[in-house]
Amino acid sequence: MNLSDYVPALKYGADIDAPVDVSVVDDLTVTDDVTVGGKIVATGSDGIGYATGAGGAVAQATNKQTGVTLSKVTGTVTTHAEALAAGAETTFTVTNTTVAITDVVVLSIQSGGTSGEYLAHVTDVGAGSFDITLANMSGSSASDAVLINFAVIKGVVA
Repeated sequence: MNLSDYVPALKYGADIDAPVDVSVVDDLTVTDDVTVGGKIVATGSDGIGYATGAGGAVAQATNKQTGVTLSKVTGTVTTHAEALAAGAETTFTVTNTTVAITDVVVLSIQSGGTSGEYLAHVTDVGAGSFDITLANMSGSSASDAVLINFAVIKGVVA
C-alpha cells in the first residue's frame, strides 16, 4: 500500500491509519496535526525546519536590557548597539505567546561583533516568554547590534 491509496480520504479531511510505511517522493502539505509513532527522517539536503511565514524579526529600542515581543516559533532579535563591558553579561526578555514552559528554545548568533566576541544563551523559559543572556567574551568593551536567531522546539512533560 502507498500514499496514493489514501489520497481520496486525505482530500476530504478524513483520518487515516496507515498500517505500513509511507514514503513521499515529492512535497507533502499537511494542514492539521500529524502523529508519528516512529521516527521522522530527512534524507535530502533541505533538512527539517519551519516554512516561510513562521518566523519574524524584532529589534530592541532602548538598550541591551530592553525586552522585545515577537510571537513566532522562529525569528531574529537584533539587540541595541549599546556598549557591553568586557566580561559583562546582560539579560532581556522575549515575550512570545507561542512558548510554553515545557518548550526548548535554541539560539545562535547570526552576526554582530567578531567571531567569538559574544555568547548568547537562554536562561529562563516560561509560559509566554523566554530570557536571553548575552555575554561579552572579549577583553574589551563592545558596542554592536547583535543578531540572535531563535527557534522554539515544542516539548511536553511525560
